[in-house]
Amino acid sequence: MAYPMYEVDWSVLPPEQNRRFNPAFNIATIKQVVNEAIERVRMQTPTRLRDLIRQIRAARTAAEERSVVNKECAYIRSTFREEDSVWRCRNIAKLLYIHMLGYPAHFGQLECLKLIASPRFTDKRVGYLGAMLLLDERQDVHLLITNCLKNDLNSNTQFVVGLALCTLGAIASPEMARDLASEVERLIKSPNAYIKKKAALCAFRIIRRVPDLMEMFLPATRSLLTEKNHGVLITGVTLITEMCENSPDTLNHFKKESGQREIVPNLVRILKNLILAGYSPEHDVSGVSDPFLQVKILRLLRILGKNDAEASEAMNDILAQVATNTETSKNVGNTILYETVLSIMDIKSESSLRVLAINILGRFLLNNDKNIRYVALNTLLRTVHVDTSAVQRHRTTILECLKDPDVSIRRRAMELSFALINSQNIRAMMKELLLFLERSDPEFKAHCSSAMVLAAERYAPSSKWHLDTLFQVLLKAGNYLRDDTVSSTLQIVSAAPGERQAYAAMRLWSSLERSAVCADATEKQPLVQVAAWTIGEYGDMLVSEASNAISMVDDDGVDDFTRPSEEYVIDIYQKLLWSTQLSITTKEYLLLSLAKLSTRLTTKPSQDKIRVIIDTFGSHIHIELQQRGVELSQLYKQYAHLRPALLERMPPMEAGAPEHDAEPDHDKPPPDQDALLDLIIGSEPLSNGDMEHTPAPPTNNNSTTNDILDLLSGLDLSTPSAPTPSVPTPSTAVSVANNNMAAPSLLLDGLFAPAPTPVQPQAETVVRALERNGVVVELAAQRGGDTAALTMRARSSAAATITDFLFQAAVPRTFRLDMMSPSGTVLTPQGEITQLLKITNPSKTPLRLRIRVSYNIDGNPILEQAEVNNFPPDLFN
Repeated sequence: MAYPMYEVDWSVLPPEQNRRFNPAFNIATIKQVVNEAIERVRMQTPTRLRDLIRQIRAARTAAEERSVVNKECAYIRSTFREEDSVWRCRNIAKLLYIHMLGYPAHFGQLECLKLIASPRFTDKRVGYLGAMLLLDERQDVHLLITNCLKNDLNSNTQFVVGLALCTLGAIASPEMARDLASEVERLIKSPNAYIKKKAALCAFRIIRRVPDLMEMFLPATRSLLTEKNHGVLITGVTLITEMCENSPDTLNHFKKESGQREIVPNLVRILKNLILAGYSPEHDVSGVSDPFLQVKILRLLRILGKNDAEASEAMNDILAQVATNTETSKNVGNTILYETVLSIMDIKSESSLRVLAINILGRFLLNNDKNIRYVALNTLLRTVHVDTSAVQRHRTTILECLKDPDVSIRRRAMELSFALINSQNIRAMMKELLLFLERSDPEFKAHCSSAMVLAAERYAPSSKWHLDTLFQVLLKAGNYLRDDTVSSTLQIVSAAPGERQAYAAMRLWSSLERSAVCADATEKQPLVQVAAWTIGEYGDMLVSEASNAISMVDDDGVDDFTRPSEEYVIDIYQKLLWSTQLSITTKEYLLLSLAKLSTRLTTKPSQDKIRVIIDTFGSHIHIELQQRGVELSQLYKQYAHLRPALLERMPPMEAGAPEHDAEPDHDKPPPDQDALLDLIIGSEPLSNGDMEHTPAPPTNNNSTTNDILDLLSGLDLSTPSAPTPSVPTPSTAVSVANNNMAAPSLLLDGLFAPAPTPVQPQAETVVRALERNGVVVELAAQRGGDTAALTMRARSSAAATITDFLFQAAVPRTFRLDMMSPSGTVLTPQGEITQLLKITNPSKTPLRLRIRVSYNIDGNPILEQAEVNNFPPDLFN
């Protein structure tokens, strides 16, 4: 042998020249090999890649590792200064490893280009790998690689062409893609299967970067589905799927093709051959023939069959065959079944096929793999609106998932359980959900309790069951309840018949007494607030002998109510008010409730004890409680005769009606009477809307008016500037509450101010704020003077259920925005979510509103923003 020292370097030749005897191995090549061999002998041999990896792994500290890397980078830089370095390929390989560890390696970019221009295959391979890792379209060097790519795309060696296609797909900028798209389109038509599949994948990446180039590749895709090579088939299906997803015109183009070019029958034929094919070691994965190709075809069929009855009919039989013949013992089979289920639920399939798909998901719920269970729950949640009765058959299994140790599975099972609730199963479902609420994590309690309140309000079989369920939710959710749940519960109690109000007072008294005795009221403050308000309003029914005639047997057949004495009720209140752990808001509820009880309880010792407790709060350290104590104490002095009228029972609250939307009630006092004087002398109670009227003419009630002025003397009657909260707090005696109204800070604040002219209800003006991805958000604007009400309505035309829906809004600083709680966070197809916004605009400037909507659809988070400035100019007039 002439050059034994070169024996180890035959592999550096391209594959077609990697032979001992090759006609292309001419004298010029021999000279090059000899010169390189001599150069290697003369130069110091650099560290091999494997040796560098050993040194870095042997480093005991980060500083020692940096020392090894810096030393090697310095050596690599020194070798790059030489024009013809025979070790450039090895040095770039080491530099790429250093780059993978997170160290800077940008100084090797030009050396990668030199390797790409080399005629040797091993140099090109490392050079293209370096280009994919070190280059991006922000680098100027990126522009220099275009010509090298074009040359290699025309190479006679398929492996060199494959390298160029891979690199082009990875780092192509829009300009580079436009320059080389014609070369890629030509290679898609190549007879070489290896080049054809690489070109199809490259076209897939180019279309993602530059969608405008889609039409160029459209004719070339027709031949891809007729190939027998599985690699070409899977890349062809991937390319067509990308085209159909991003272009409705392309989708219609494939649907309208006829004859031999019709795509759906071709895909059905390929899928059928895969199912019926025998064992093929080349494509077999756990006993399934090429599952990757099957999944890709099923996904493309789903896109082609959506909203197309004819295409759906053509694929119904093959989907049924896949669903029944696929092995389920391995994850490979479960993957194919999952894609089959998605295809069945998205296309216009037969009802029996939908039931089969939902039964497959039901089997998934019994799988030991928690990932498969999560996928099944997620898919059932998205498809429950399509065939609810079929999903109901798996209700027991879904409820069992509420006990799963995995938090994600519990969350999806909870959301699916609420979607399954109807008037027939409300009792059984609520019983299971109450158990879940009691043992659930804090992050679940707020959403679960709110959803339970809404479901109970919608499907309650009786008012007694409705109240019992609400009280159970208050008891088990504790302090994690949302504020709107408290206000909605108070509205339901106030609107209930008299017997149910007495039942509510008794049931809540039992819970309040238990909390006070067990000293756990701190953890159940929303329950204490509702109980305090209810007992304050209907306390006379609680302690009267008539309460013995009311049945207190709950759904479990237990009657644990004992009628309390007046003294014991006051003792419980005193114990709670003296507690240092309760919040100020809860104590405000208790204090006002105790004041109202002074007109409900009959014995003089009870009233005297209540007066002592209220007087004590006149010197409380907290200003709000102190103010209420002073105000309420005024009613026990020389104006005690006014106390019964001021603290009488409140009228039923109106559910969710904005103030300016209230309909006039002709049974209420006429507007020419003075509301304050009529209220104090014992006329019919007024609603919030009835207090807005023109001042009354002078009457003969001067003495009464003077008494009221004496009552208010010495009190600060200035209106507080703090914003009115959207959640109800305990009000004073003359305030009228609804579920969006808060108490004034003074007892009779504002009652002597001239009443404004009643605001006439105005017609709504609907403004479309957002319309993207099938989600439409509209704002219904209603004029109301300085304050306008906007009702946000969100609707979805998408096939999938939208979860975690969140609407946010922002206004300029000159405005004030109050947002009520939304009606829900799950938006089903053709469903609706509403939310009330109140905007105050003292300056009367045009309204500009910036909104942001976020939600999850098919597991993908979506965030949309928009600015709305096309409101009516007279919105605040």
